[in-house]
Amino acid sequence: MSDRKILFVDDDENLLAAFQRNFRRRFVFDTAPGGPEGLEFLRTAGPYAVIVADMRMPGMDGVEFLEQARPLAPGAVRIMLTGNADQQTAVDAVNRGQVFRFLNKPCPPDVLVPAIETALQQFDLQEMERELLEGTLTGSVKVMAEVLGMVAPDALGRGQRLRESMRRFAQFVGAAPLWEFEISALLSPIGYASLPPRLLQRISAGANLTTEETAIIRRVPQIGHDLLAGIPRLDSVARTILYQHKAFDGSGFPADECGGEHLPLGARLLKILDDRLTLEADGVAKQRAFEVMRARSGTYDPALLEQCFVCFQEFLAQTISADRPVRTLYVRELQVDQVVVSEITTPQGFVLVGAGHRLSAMVLRRLRNYEQLGEVKEPVYVQDPGPLATAPAK
Repeated sequence: MSDRKILFVDDDENLLAAFQRNFRRRFVFDTAPGGPEGLEFLRTAGPYAVIVADMRMPGMDGVEFLEQARPLAPGAVRIMLTGNADQQTAVDAVNRGQVFRFLNKPCPPDVLVPAIETALQQFDLQEMERELLEGTLTGSVKVMAEVLGMVAPDALGRGQRLRESMRRFAQFVGAAPLWEFEISALLSPIGYASLPPRLLQRISAGANLTTEETAIIRRVPQIGHDLLAGIPRLDSVARTILYQHKAFDGSGFPADECGGEHLPLGARLLKILDDRLTLEADGVAKQRAFEVMRARSGTYDPALLEQCFVCFQEFLAQTISADRPVRTLYVRELQVDQVVVSEITTPQGFVLVGAGHRLSAMVLRRLRNYEQLGEVKEPVYVQDPGPLATAPAK
């Protein structure tokens, strides 16, 4: 017996009873006498691999039910039973309900069973593809973050802080899917991996940049977009990164007509978080930071700006915590995910890893290479990782 569950939704009680008699030894399933009851099963008894729904039901027809079922069971394969297979019904079922197969009523078991088995095979195929894609996606993001940490550790450290703030902020405003917003924040500085080392050093040191250097940095979001745009399922992330510095009134980079609520939600959130992070790094925080940002007319989505300072009343998410002890360690003792409390530098003062950076495996490898050459000032000061912050209640 398969453990992949099926949901039958039909207002015909006799038909549901027949399902129970004929299929209880072959499939694991639930039956619902109508659309509202079917939605409740999806909310409380899922997940389901296959949904079989009648078209003609009182109150909520099959198309409406399957349309509302999509966000509750996005991976379920849908079969519709109908005695009225007119063209408009078929178009609505495909476009709104994403129906996999139509079956005419009455539908004998020797037709319904093979259709359900085919739907289960389709579900298995979809799950295999999803797992493969998610594994590839996770691996790609990890590699890009590691490369950024090797080339521009300060940029990765900033991305890590933005990710932790984005997690709370996106949850607070109800943005979804959450993983897209987190990855957008983490990889927002990925374009810095293309910058010459000398320019990265000047940025890290806070030097006054030349016109040419400023022009190069201005292109960083475009480079980040181009790196990510070809990766499956990261097109929304790439677009967020492209527009991360664009003002709400449409000014700024890129120089196109996109502005206001046409800007990606992730870009509007990221613009606020990134600028607030810069202000906090310069010692401007709390109410003063809010006043500074609110005075920048046309720069931010005004509703989201207000919500940011409700979500984070004091500071953005902090990787360094006053509640966790600071450990004094040598490079050989450091571990992945520990948080750097004060800059790790060479004896000459060149910053290798900035404060607030979560150590990744590749950054640790880089530090150990420097340490073997006697190019790390030791000991270093870190904290063990704490639990990730959750969003405050509205």
